[in-house]
Amino acid sequence: MLTRRIFGWSRLATAAVCIAALVHRMLWGMGSQTLAGSNFFAYLTIQSNTAFAVLAVVAGVIALRRAEDPAWLTTARALVLSWTITAGLAFALIVWQAGEHGIPITVPWSDVVLHFVLPAWSVVAWVFGPGRRAASWRVVPFVLLYPVLWGVFTIWRGSVIGWYPYYFLDLRQVSGLTEMALSCALALAIFAAVAVALVLLSKVRPTVPPWGEISPRPLPALRRTRARRERRAPRRAR
Repeated sequence: MLTRRIFGWSRLATAAVCIAALVHRMLWGMGSQTLAGSNFFAYLTIQSNTAFAVLAVVAGVIALRRAEDPAWLTTARALVLSWTITAGLAFALIVWQAGEHGIPITVPWSDVVLHFVLPAWSVVAWVFGPGRRAASWRVVPFVLLYPVLWGVFTIWRGSVIGWYPYYFLDLRQVSGLTEMALSCALALAIFAAVAVALVLLSKVRPTVPPWGEISPRPLPALRRTRARRERRAPRRAR
């Protein structure tokens, strides 16, 4: 299927763009002491986008070889997309709050790509990409597992080295445990909401002319129409 192959190559191209943006972001941030070395990979955004790049390569190869994604790939994509989209929303909120408080934040092109361009394109590809199965609702609780484990480890690590990737995890920058707990609860709620939205969108079966039906599985009505045509074909031949 031509459309399937096009989306397969687009997945590989997306992975290449993501890797280029990650490399640029790392090199751009090397001038800051807090972003040097291991602290660069401490950000949930960097970790989730690294997983996004690896998964995009795997998904692209599968799309070029198979007519439909396996169930595990749909689950993995739902997990990773939930993390990257939520990270983008959180970054946008942080930039907005910094602007409200008069704190200048420089946003390089790599941040724009990682936090806004790739998440937006991922939603489009999630809805219209051919061969994608419907995601299971069981994905939603597993989406929360990673940020919870990441948050617990990050808070512990921050207490040891005195540095946190996000301000709301640092008790020195918030009013206390209550504000930190509320911020974390809000973040988890956003993760869950994004996961729910992706599951709902995965059940949409759009058609796009002139390629016809995007899903490799024909709708029931279309199946019946094709079956009737196949039954009538031998009669016409006689």
